[in-house]
Amino acid sequence: MSLQHWPQTMSPWLVPSVVVFSLAAGLSASSQDDLATGRFYEIVGGKVDARTYNGFRRYHGSCNHCHGPDGMGSTFASALVDRLPGIEVFRRNVRDGVRSGPSVMKGFADDPNVAPYIDDIYAYLQARADGALGRGRPERLER
Repeated sequence: MSLQHWPQTMSPWLVPSVVVFSLAAGLSASSQDDLATGRFYEIVGGKVDARTYNGFRRYHGSCNHCHGPDGMGSTFASALVDRLPGIEVFRRNVRDGVRSGPSVMKGFADDPNVAPYIDDIYAYLQARADGALGRGRPERLER
């Protein structure tokens, strides 16, 4: 096959596929960079990404009753923003629960409002723990 016939035999889907793949790779690069650095949240101009915003909503729907508003703790459950564990420990604790002396947190592995969103909740708490996000409802970054 000569080079002058190559364009005629090339699949018509090849170029659009390459363009779409390249754009998708470029768009996800920043979130991949964040995950590579261990940061699960993104904040731009004081506004949070969808994951972190959803984490705020899920946290305040299920977790703040014990751990206090904005992860600040309460009289019977620890503050989560003071010493946020790594993601694997956090996932295990939320799924399986925690027993520490007389203190007990039930596991949420079967809770459809928590289990699928553990990483989102972590993103919100991590942003709070890092000091990148203040108290109260964050503004959502529109994409």
